[in-house]
Amino acid sequence: MTASTTSRTIGVNDVLRLVLELFAFVTLGVWGFVAFAFPLNIAVGIGAPMLAILLWGLFRSPRAVFSVDVYGKSLVELLVVAAATLAWLDLGQPIVAAVYAVVAVVSGVIAGRRELAR
Repeated sequence: MTASTTSRTIGVNDVLRLVLELFAFVTLGVWGFVAFAFPLNIAVGIGAPMLAILLWGLFRSPRAVFSVDVYGKSLVELLVVAAATLAWLDLGQPIVAAVYAVVAVVSGVIAGRRELAR
């Protein structure tokens, strides 16, 4: 068998982006359960991360259902990151929100520039 020429190595930024993505989903779940009173907290605590995962799976994941250009992917990613950042702000954790937002944006810019260069 021959090696595929389209294989791509996984870099540090790819791993960081996965961690940031999972952190956003967990953040939205925690925010939903903590920020709202019962029984709304159950709906938001389950629904918010599910909506983010659905958007990510449909438009942003490597095997996305809908093929969109790099700008559409960036918009979806920005929406998820912004939602997680706002959730941390709402939970009274501005430092966590700021650090997460800065790291996510820098990582996204690096990945976006690499994607545009292809």
